[in-house]
Amino acid sequence: MPTETVSAIEGVRILTLDVYGDLRGRFCEIFRSSSMAETFVQCNHSRSATGVLRGLHYHRHQADLWYVPGGRAQVGLADLRRRGGTPATESLILDAGEPTTVYIPPGVAHGYLALTDLDVIYWVTSEYDPSDEHGVAWNDPTLAIPWRIDAEPVLSERDAKNPNLDWELIPEFS
Repeated sequence: MPTETVSAIEGVRILTLDVYGDLRGRFCEIFRSSSMAETFVQCNHSRSATGVLRGLHYHRHQADLWYVPGGRAQVGLADLRRRGGTPATESLILDAGEPTTVYIPPGVAHGYLALTDLDVIYWVTSEYDPSDEHGVAWNDPTLAIPWRIDAEPVLSERDAKNPNLDWELIPEFS
């Protein structure tokens, strides 16, 4: 039975998976649909070089389930569902050597920094919809996520243009 860590953000689920290993290697069950409230409809694989930062992204209608099969990532999360003030934030490490999944509900901004060369597999509850793709600057001073990087990260053009947190730009979440 996976061990669930209590998150600082309501609805975020951090599950350390059970691993069964022997001299042949290891096995772990990543997710079981009966343990999820939603149905996941698409699975994606992202590969990043060390120093790449993806995010912060958020969605009105899509939940994510992340798993790192290779490498090490720092994950940054920020709860944008309650308008105004300073949102709850969280930073955690996902490491392929310690299999873990992170469930991220709609309205929680999320991003990750590749601390090593990194593979992330993630399931989503909605097929890709560009109208539900939103972002906040990775280095927003209100969120103040303590990224473990000394230099500027490698960003996509889109992520480099993400604005700082402005509650007037954040949509309502249901």
